[in-house]
Amino acid sequence: MNHPSVIAADTANSFDSWAAASQPRRHQGRYRNPVAMHKMGLKKTLGLMLRFLFDKPRNTVPRQPIPVHAITQQQLLAAPDRSLFRLGHSTMLLKLDGSFWLTDPVFSERASPFQWMGPQRFHAPPLGIDELPPIKGVILSHDHYDHLDHAAVLQLAPKVEHFITPLGVGERLIAWGIDAAKVRQLDWWEATHVDGVRLVATPAQHFSGRGLNDRNRTLWASFVIEQRELRIFFSGDSGYFSGFKEIGQKYGPFDLTMVETGAYDPQWPDVHMQPAESLQAHLDLRGKVMLPIHNGTFDLALHAWHDPFDRITELAAERAVALATPPIGQRLDIAQPARGEAWWEAVKQQEGLGSGVPVATLASETRASPV
Repeated sequence: MNHPSVIAADTANSFDSWAAASQPRRHQGRYRNPVAMHKMGLKKTLGLMLRFLFDKPRNTVPRQPIPVHAITQQQLLAAPDRSLFRLGHSTMLLKLDGSFWLTDPVFSERASPFQWMGPQRFHAPPLGIDELPPIKGVILSHDHYDHLDHAAVLQLAPKVEHFITPLGVGERLIAWGIDAAKVRQLDWWEATHVDGVRLVATPAQHFSGRGLNDRNRTLWASFVIEQRELRIFFSGDSGYFSGFKEIGQKYGPFDLTMVETGAYDPQWPDVHMQPAESLQAHLDLRGKVMLPIHNGTFDLALHAWHDPFDRITELAAERAVALATPPIGQRLDIAQPARGEAWWEAVKQQEGLGSGVPVATLASETRASPV
């Protein structure tokens, strides 16, 4: 894909001259992670597909409703500045300087190219796109279906001023009919400014693609979000890697880190973090408070739906890490985020699962930890 009218970073001070080892590699039109990735091979891939189809654990999907705090546009407009609302999965709504920002907005019923099959939502969003106020910017981390929702992007477009994306993702938006003047594409370590908010695309260890023949044609990224002295980190999707320390050294400390904690499995350790790795990423980033994301909305792995919450809560307590776990739709003060309730425990009790983290789970977590 190549579209000459795509807007890249701001021309003034657009590229951060940070001498980082983490740089994306491109070969024959495809992006690569700086470190070689683990490959499962055909046999393991087929075996995994069979597990998903015929031997998937029953507790990957909650049997009881996930609590959702409904939100109205009036509540959003009246909310204090530096508010955050988790809308589900990796979709966050932030209010900065009176303007609203969305990360990886997914509102469709399924994270799939088809709305009749594929991972289905555990819960409805706390408000619909029609209820959203005008959006200053949408931050997109990569083009996978659970992060880039075609229908949502098209519905959001009339009320969005800017789409901030990694290289190539913006060209997808333009191909879908989004005005190229709204799109800003960034390479890793490039920055752009929008009305007092500075955004930096930072490294992530992942991959991209929406079909059979487009793997890694677009870049993936995490993002630093700065508003005056406030600093927020959004991980997108990533395996654990040294880039978190680089980002922490350059841009930390962070008031809040929104770190992927879910959809992990020993079969794909390079592209999704185990909870102990997510916690270590937060520490590498020099975060003050961690908000675990990428969980509680879609069934994307073989672990129990509540496993990310159980494990990260236990691990954070062990290492005295401040953790924010707001229910879907509940307001969080970004500047002084409270831990919030362990809302998943009530759902587990309704399912007859009890509470706490099994010893076996913690043992397997320790094995996978990079600490």
